[in-house]
This record gives sequence, structure tokens and C-alpha cells, in this order.
Amino acid sequence: MNIQEVSLRLRRREISSVELVRQALDRIERDSSRLNSFLTIRAEAALERARRLDEELAAGGARSPLHGIPVAVKDVFCTRGVRTTCGSLLFADYVPDHDAAVVERLEAAGAVIVGKTGMHELAYGITSNNPHFGAVRNPWNPEHVPGGSSGGSGAAVAAGEVFLAMGSDTGGSIRIPAAWCGCAGLKPTTGRVSRYGVMPLDFTLDHMGPLTRSVRDAAIGLNVLAGHDPRDPTSSRRPVDDYLPPPEVSLRGIRIGVPENFFFERLDPEAAGAARRMIELAGELGGDLVPVTVPDIAELNTLARVILLAEAAAVMSPYLSDRSKFGPDVLALLDQGRMISAADYINAQRLRRIAWKEFAGVWGKADCLLTPTTPIPAPRIGQTQTELGGAVEDVRLAATRYVRAVNLLGLPALSMPCGFSSTGLPLGLQIIGKPFEEALILRIGAALEDATDFHRREPPLE
Repeated sequence: MNIQEVSLRLRRREISSVELVRQALDRIERDSSRLNSFLTIRAEAALERARRLDEELAAGGARSPLHGIPVAVKDVFCTRGVRTTCGSLLFADYVPDHDAAVVERLEAAGAVIVGKTGMHELAYGITSNNPHFGAVRNPWNPEHVPGGSSGGSGAAVAAGEVFLAMGSDTGGSIRIPAAWCGCAGLKPTTGRVSRYGVMPLDFTLDHMGPLTRSVRDAAIGLNVLAGHDPRDPTSSRRPVDDYLPPPEVSLRGIRIGVPENFFFERLDPEAAGAARRMIELAGELGGDLVPVTVPDIAELNTLARVILLAEAAAVMSPYLSDRSKFGPDVLALLDQGRMISAADYINAQRLRRIAWKEFAGVWGKADCLLTPTTPIPAPRIGQTQTELGGAVEDVRLAATRYVRAVNLLGLPALSMPCGFSSTGLPLGLQIIGKPFEEALILRIGAALEDATDFHRREPPLE
């Protein structure tokens, strides 16, 4: 079931929030050794909250479609009185005295937060192979990674443990797990969702968004999460839309941008074929397929990497005196960041502003871009290299190739399932939109989802 379906059942009193939460807790316990998707479980608190929410429903009040729905948040979001580790030994015993804005909004909407999901250490990686808390595993094949850094959130949603799980995305960390776990993942526009109370990886690239079982579930989540927050200096005052697409969606009049360069180069043939078929489907549904040439994405990726390396090193500089608290992959990235010169960082930010202007030209021709989310399906745990087009590439750099520049530009982007590899692993389609056009990309995603069944398939159980 999706959120709309279960919300209707709750309001009809066909099921209770307590029953849903118990089902979620049972599934989490069932999957714990196999997937390791959660770092912290709030069983007693979640059940007590579910009882109170059931009483509200009995009195005729539903706060939102999320009322009584079990959800989870990545362990980068502060939760009052509940430890928030950021997947790191540095914060293994940190118990915040405040909630993140996202947590406040979810709870105000009546959601039941059942726990905190596992992640890549410090949200700085794409595997969620955490050296301190253990590897998070992919529900479709536990020998493979779920993606990162929001891997626990992607695994929990795909495995049916929760209906929605929050992630953070600095260079693809919502969309990569969504693609590799076969669920929907939305990275909103910069400033659309508050970053208050989130343990940062970066000062200017971090974004917060939901991972869900369907595109419309992501829209329901964004309806709750979006809006101005004066505690976040990057928060936008732009009015919030109703993001939920209608039951029947038309793509007529929408210019679907099909990149002629970069996004279909050096990728797995199955990933390319799945994305191409979804693009063809968009045309069959009435969209106007428009070939476009995008600015130099490889250069934008380089700028984004320079900025992330420098800013992440700055964020973590107070803690680097004790190198034993860091895993080797994260420590290597932080050491690289400390070597970035001030001139390189300033030039990267200067060129970033130029890139915003250059990319604006794309939107004169198209209303969105459709691309693969990643050039490869989920690699095996421990795999560091992959072969694409006859050349051996670093898995991390390959995985972030199509998603990283979107963070640099602050654009909204949705990843949704678009097929499966011959080995049964999910493949993802990325829909990139203009700033603050989340409603449009969700509409496009809903239309494609309505015409396919990829989101309804479930991972095999052992």
C-alpha cells in the first residue's frame, strides 16, 4: 500500500496506527540482521504516540495524510532526547536537546517516527558501508550496497519497513539510494526544505528530502516538509505549492528535455536502455521530446567536488585531531579537502555562479530533463571499481556522475524506478527541473509511474 491508500484505511477505522506501527517494528526486527537499515529504534515511544494519534482519529481529526503513518529519519536529523550519531564514533553518544525542523514538521503532521536509519559515516559516501555500525544492505540482494549516504532510508522504504524515510543529499545521497533500492527519492530546490537541526556535511550543497514507495508519496511528504524556516538562513520565502499530482496526469504541453551529451555516455547498457524506454514513454503520454545540449556537466562535477572537499574539511576540522574516530575512506576525503587552496575554493564558487547563468539557457528549451540516475546498478559491498565502455572507473565517481552537478546548481530532482537489470537490481530515472518546480517534476514522475509497475514490485524475502 502507498500512503494515500493506508491513510484512507486509517480514517475509515479499517486499521489503526498502533497496528501499522507494530507491523513496522516487526518488519524492522525481521530484517535487522539481513539489512541493518536502522541504528536506533523507538518502539515504546512510537507505540505510545500511535495510541494518541488513534484517539485523535476516533475523535474525528486527521492532521494530514501522514497521520498515524510509520516513518523514519536518517540519523543525521537531530531528535530531542534520542541519540543522533551521524553514523560516526564522534557522535555515538550525542543526545540532542532539540528536534530538527524536519522532525518537527513530520510530528506536527501526525507521522510516527519509529527510528533512525543507518547511513554512510558522516553522510560522506555512496555505499553506506559503515565501519563503525556495520554495512547497510540492499533489500534486492544483500550482497550489494543500498547506496548512500542515505542507504538505511532507501533500504527501509524498499523493504516495506516504513512508508517514508528522510534523507539528506549533498552529491546524490537521496537519489542514489532511491535508484539502487527501487524507490522514489526527491531532492528539493535549495531552500525549499529547512536544514535546521541537521548535522551538516557541507555549508552550501546539503539538501533534505524524502524517500518513499511511490512518487505521490514523495509529494505528500514534500507538502509537509516544504516552507520557510527563519532558523535556516538558506530557507526560501517562496510560497509553497500543493505538490500532490491529481489521480490522472497528462504530459501534454510539457517540453521533455532529452540530453544529447554527457548523460548517456559511459554507462551500463541496461541503465541506458531503461532510461531511454521511459523517455519514449513520456513522449507516448503526450510530452514533447526536445533534444538539448547541456553545459559541461563534467566541469560542474569538478566544481562541486572541490567545494564539497573544502567545506566538509572545514565542518569537521574541530574533530580531526583524533584520527582514530574516522573510517579510512572518509578520513582520506577529509585529508584531500584540507589540501584545497583558498584560491581553488573561491574560483569554484565564482564559476558556480557562472554555471547558474549558463544552465538557465537549458530552461528556455525544456521544462525538465530526463536522465539515468546512475550509470550502474548497485555494486557489491566492498566493490571499488567498475568497468564502463571498456574503461575501469572508480565506483564512487561513476555513481555520482549524473547527480552531483544538480546539487551545485540547487535544482530539484526526482529519482524513480525505471526498470531492473538482468540480475534483478533496480535502475533509476532522474527527472531534473527548474528551481522550485517540484510540482512539475512530481507530476511527470506520477504520469510515468501510472503507466508502469516498477514501483509495485517488492524485493524477495529470504
